[in-house]
Amino acid sequence: MSRARQFLALLLLTVFVYITVGLLPAFVRNLRLQRYVESLTHSGGIHTQNAGQIRAQVLQRAAELRLPVAASDVQVEQADHATRISIRYVVPVRLPGYTVKLHFSPSAGR
Repeated sequence: MSRARQFLALLLLTVFVYITVGLLPAFVRNLRLQRYVESLTHSGGIHTQNAGQIRAQVLQRAAELRLPVAASDVQVEQADHATRISIRYVVPVRLPGYTVKLHFSPSAGR
C-alpha cells in the first residue's frame, strides 16, 4: 500500500473515531432513559400515580442523564391499569463545523 493510501486510511479512521466518540454519549444516555422508562412502566406502583407524577419522575431521570427533555416532550397515557410513556426529544451534538441534531423517541408500556 502506498504512503498516500495509508495516510488516507488513517485519516478516515481518525474522522470515524472522532465522530463516533462525539455521538456515542447521547446514544448511551438515551438507552439509559429507555431502560428507566421500561422499568417504570413495569413497576407495580405506577398505577397509583397520576400522569403528572410519572412525568415528573421521567423529567428528573432525564435531568440526571443531562438530556434536554422538557415536560411537553413526555406523554403519559393511562387506561385500564395500563400505562404508556412516550418521549420525543432532540439532542444537538456539536462537531467541528457542523451541529448534528439527534432525534430520540424512547417509549414503553401498553
